[in-house]
This record gives sequence, structure tokens and C-alpha cells, in this order.
Amino acid sequence: MRYTTAGESHGPEEIAIIEGVPSGLHITQEDVNEQLSRRQHGYGRGERQKIETDTVTFLTGVRHQLTLGSPITLNVHNDDHNSWSKIMAPNDVATSENTLRKVLRPRPGHADLVGGMKYRHQSDLRNVLERSSARETTMRVAVGAVAKKILAEIGVDVHGFVVNIGPAKSDLSTLTQYKNLQELREVTENFKTRALDATADAAMRDVIDKAKRDANTVGGQVQVIATGMPVGLGSYVSADEKLDGKIARAIVGINAFKGVQFGGGFDNSEKYGDEIMDEIFWDATKGFYRGTDNLGGFEGGMTTGEAILVRGVVKPIPTLYRPMKSVDIDTHKEHRASIERSDTTAVTAAAVIAEAMVAIELAKSVLDKFDSDNIDRMKEQVAQYREEIRAF
Repeated sequence: MRYTTAGESHGPEEIAIIEGVPSGLHITQEDVNEQLSRRQHGYGRGERQKIETDTVTFLTGVRHQLTLGSPITLNVHNDDHNSWSKIMAPNDVATSENTLRKVLRPRPGHADLVGGMKYRHQSDLRNVLERSSARETTMRVAVGAVAKKILAEIGVDVHGFVVNIGPAKSDLSTLTQYKNLQELREVTENFKTRALDATADAAMRDVIDKAKRDANTVGGQVQVIATGMPVGLGSYVSADEKLDGKIARAIVGINAFKGVQFGGGFDNSEKYGDEIMDEIFWDATKGFYRGTDNLGGFEGGMTTGEAILVRGVVKPIPTLYRPMKSVDIDTHKEHRASIERSDTTAVTAAAVIAEAMVAIELAKSVLDKFDSDNIDRMKEQVAQYREEIRAF
């Protein structure tokens, strides 16, 4: 399975094309819209979320709510384009009228300056920010929704939540009280910050409110948990086949993400081996299993069958309403950076985006190992493989 996305932040459409999805998968536009709505909602989001109501249209690859096995084209219309049609017009030559919203003062921490240098966009850095904007993640969430439908067919569930926003933290010790991810989902999705508990939710909202009052932004961390993955997906044979490596790349590839860890992650560097290695056990019913999950569901780049635990670090958004020092690319004189409409924090949305990216990589790994032509044949093969592993 592979995909590509296209579209600019203020262009008319956002598009994704997915290849390699098996035929016979039941999916509706509402399945995707549910995930798009989750991405749009969350404490600290900006004014654009009030303008857009992201809804997907299936243009190809789905008939009568079933995938055909051919490429699937997903389309989301940008409602905000109505106010930008002249600025973003593809067929008109540039004039003083349709270049009024030039960006010449790059924002520290954004792709503006380096992107302008790389692609020679010296006359207007808007040519960079329109694509580098996190608006593109709309389509990654849409692709992730399809991936989650594939995974659900073999009993795999994926969910993301917020660990912290600034100094306000969720109490991760409460995770052990949930029997499954659906129970956890019902809790975190009821908080506007996607925190684990009401105390953390209130503290996170206070941090966001303070940042907004100060014309500042704030970052945080998100965690994604996936359960039900078969043992042995990924490979130790080649570095580029390690599944945790693919997930790490996918997470850091999300806008504003600057770090990733699995299981205990960086905390494990301060411990001894006998504190973090997941001891091996066996019983006749489920076969081999681990007593703990400190390594986050991976050994040697392969799934162990335990829950996959992925955490990502999200930096504060670089667009500040109290802009930092910059330099005008035209005059080379010192100025304050440009201001674009933005969020106070994107951490609440980042949990949904990270969830989508983990789901995509897990779905890819399943379709790499098992039949990808038809969903029922894939399910049959997965069931046979699980039994083989159980009897090992």
C-alpha cells in the first residue's frame, strides 16, 4: 500500500490517492469524516477550524461502499479557498492585485526561509508555506482512516491521546485500569485536550489559555497505542525493513514533530538491562508472551505481539502573534516575522495525526506480508498465521 497527497493550504482542494488497498473492504465517507472531525476539534485550535468543515468525497476506487482494489482517490474541499481564489489562481499571471498577501519575512522555526532558498521562491515565501502548512495533514488523517478500517478487519485497534501540553501532564499510571483501547478512547475523546483525566485536562487548558493571552504558542507530547498486531511484522534482516524504524520516520515526518520514542524510550537510557527487558513466558492457550512492555512492542524491528507504544514530541507552532526577529528577504533589513492565522497549540490535533500515521505504517506492514488483493483472503491468511505463531 502506498499513497500521495496534493494540495495547498488555501488552494481549492486537498487530495490523496491510495494504491494497494484490498478489494472488498467496507468503507463509507462517514468513516473518514469521523476522523477528519477529530483532527479539527481540540482545545487551542485556531479560527480556521470555524471556517472549514472537512468532509471527504470518494472520487475513485469505491463502489457501493466496497473497495474495488483499484486506486482510491480522496478529495476534501477547502472552504476557505473562497477568500483566496485570486491569490491562489493557477491560470492568472501575477499582478499587484493578486500578490497582495506576499510573505517576505520568514518565521523562525518554519519552512519559510529554507524552503524559499531550496526552490528559489525569492519573490514570495507564500509558495513555501502553502504546501508546508499542516493543512496537508488533513489528507494523511483521511488515508489513516482507510488504514484503520483495514486493521480493524484483523482485530487491530489504534488510538492516540495527549501526554502533556507544556508543563501540564496526564497521569500515565492510570493507563493500566483500561481493559482495551475502546475504554481509553471513551475517556480521552471526552476531553477537549485529549488528556487522560479531568485534572490534567483543566491544567492543559490553563496552559493553553496563558499562551494565548501572551500571544505565544505551546508544544507537548502525544502517545499512540496499537493492540492486536500479529507477531513478526517488520524484519531484522535489513535496516530499512524494521517496522519501528518506518514508524519513527512517519512520526517525525509530521509537521512540528521533533522526536519519537517506543515504550520506555529515552527513560530506558537511565536504567539497567534487567529493569527494561521484557521477560518471556509461555502458556498453552496463547503461546509465547511478554510479562512487560518496556520496549513498546518491538524487538529487532519486529512486532512482539504486545501493545505498540509510540510517543511523539511536538514543538510549539512557529507562528507567534508576538512575532520574533527575522529579516526581510527582499531588503535584507531586520523586521519582525510575518504573521499567519494559526493555532495556539496543535498538540490536540497532533494526537489524531500521529494515530493516523501509525495506522498507515501498520496497515502497510500487514499488506506487505499477507495477500493484498482481497480483504477476506487477507483475513484468512492472518488467522492461519496467528495459529502458526501460537503453536510455535
